[in-house]
Amino acid sequence: MAPNRGATAVASKRIGLRQQIWRERWIYLYILPGAIYFLVFQYVPLLGNVIAFQDYSPFLGFGGSPWVGLANFAKLFTDDEFTIALRNTLEIELLQLIFSFPAPLILALVLNSIVSVWTKRAMQSIVYLPHFLSWVIVIALWEQVFGGAGFIDQFLRNQGMATINLMSNPGFFKPLVVLESMWKETGWGTIIFLAALTMIDTQLYEAAALDGADGFRRLWHVTLPGIRGIIILLLILRLGMALSTGFEQYYLQQGAVGPDAAEVLDTFTYFRGIQDGDWSFATTVGLVRGVVGALLVVGSNAVAKRFGEAGVY
Repeated sequence: MAPNRGATAVASKRIGLRQQIWRERWIYLYILPGAIYFLVFQYVPLLGNVIAFQDYSPFLGFGGSPWVGLANFAKLFTDDEFTIALRNTLEIELLQLIFSFPAPLILALVLNSIVSVWTKRAMQSIVYLPHFLSWVIVIALWEQVFGGAGFIDQFLRNQGMATINLMSNPGFFKPLVVLESMWKETGWGTIIFLAALTMIDTQLYEAAALDGADGFRRLWHVTLPGIRGIIILLLILRLGMALSTGFEQYYLQQGAVGPDAAEVLDTFTYFRGIQDGDWSFATTVGLVRGVVGALLVVGSNAVAKRFGEAGVY
């Protein structure tokens, strides 16, 4: 009987893979701690999403809690507090996309245009610093400037003018948190853009200058196309986090402006799940948020590929 060539080829590949793994065993050993971390803290917890389909009780556990099917998902359309949190999240994220997302790019372009190396490094160090401050410190600093007893309030009072406490005004809350995020994270976000700018061939700028292109045209026809792939990649990743605005920043300020202005999905799941004990509904919100984020990434990546960009994968 003639030997099965397909089976022989598969066996040879298996032997070759085993030999390769054994030959590079030390490299795999180095990545083992990271793999274990993601397995234990990222993938295993996904199994807990099963309680979204249960009326979960910690005392009954996964096996003893009754199944309710899609009842928790149907509750999403009738829960008024969830509607408020979703609306606030979408409004804040829209403002973040319009103002916060392009801010690191603009700052990177400004820093990249500075000729003096010492000045550029000094500016980078200054704008990076807020990233390393916790939200507790950031909000405390902003309170000293925009709060009821802050610098602006005291200045207006000394001038005999009407005072205003921006930190406790619900109408100013959404623009204010966007400004806080920009102040804290814009400098840190420039790192990727500055690295991308260094990859652009300087000969392209020289050729554009010889053709008579001014600074704006070099920016529009050389710089931005050169980093377009990075911009699209970061935009896709940002869309994947569209429903995750953060927790600390909003939790710390919610008491001053009220939940109607500051309740977002992250704080909603905390209050509903941890404080109120509605574990199943909070998990449902988190599950839907994760699914929507994944769909946004897949959809935006497909659109990017259709227009000839590399995308995420």
